[in-house]
Amino acid sequence: MMVCASRRCSPFLLLSVLPQPATLQTELFGMSSLFLGMKIQFTVLLALTVPCNWGMHNVTASNTADSISWDFLVAFRNGDPAYSLALFHCFSGQVMTVVIGAHNLMDDSVDRIPVKFYHIYPGYTYLFNNDIMLLQLENPVQRGAVVDWISIPKTNDDIEANTICSIAGWGRTSSDGSQSDHLMEANVRIIDSRKCKKDWGHYYSSVNMMCAGSGHGFCQGDSGGPLVCNNVAVGIVSFFEAGNCDKPIVPNVYTKISQFLPWIKEVINSV
Repeated sequence: MMVCASRRCSPFLLLSVLPQPATLQTELFGMSSLFLGMKIQFTVLLALTVPCNWGMHNVTASNTADSISWDFLVAFRNGDPAYSLALFHCFSGQVMTVVIGAHNLMDDSVDRIPVKFYHIYPGYTYLFNNDIMLLQLENPVQRGAVVDWISIPKTNDDIEANTICSIAGWGRTSSDGSQSDHLMEANVRIIDSRKCKKDWGHYYSSVNMMCAGSGHGFCQGDSGGPLVCNNVAVGIVSFFEAGNCDKPIVPNVYTKISQFLPWIKEVINSV
């Protein structure tokens, strides 16, 4: 089995953020915002370094997202102290900027905030494990008509199998398709962790990961985006089976946010 990660990333904030002007060389696109009940906000981003046809399964055959329902979604561009959760595999070492309030990536009337500091989880491995980091922003992100925050879990509990959740992103619309300028969304169903382990073998950690499927998923360009269940961001888009962006055979895999709550709180409290 060839494993893929969506290298062009779609991270999400502990509040909502999107990409910056063309001065920076690399860009990451992401989606959700998290609010930790503190003065500081973080953006979450996932990161992998596997070269292949990354992909948001059927965010490809999905609908254009409503700009208000995903107002916590953000995009990053490489180039209040606030923080955003992200995938570490999205980190290229270049300067990154968070773009907030965007629905159409061609819209230039969005706010952009530079990333001040990158908090990398110390246990990250190149087998997709512990794929998460916190981005500390130069300035606070303010709530508004097109920007909002989303909650993250309060406890480290598993999401019940068959729960219907949502994903969104600006990734490819099919395995061979182009990136979408407009935010796309799709519903997915949580898969039992035992099946995920059976399908993915040593790539999958029942402790740090979760998976979802039902014929829809993510594609290249969607990494770092949130898996949202009952209005809570519970997972971060991580990796999938190569070549099956349109019709995933095995479940997509997400970093399980609740497993990293102690680390997230530790980083925020240390600032």
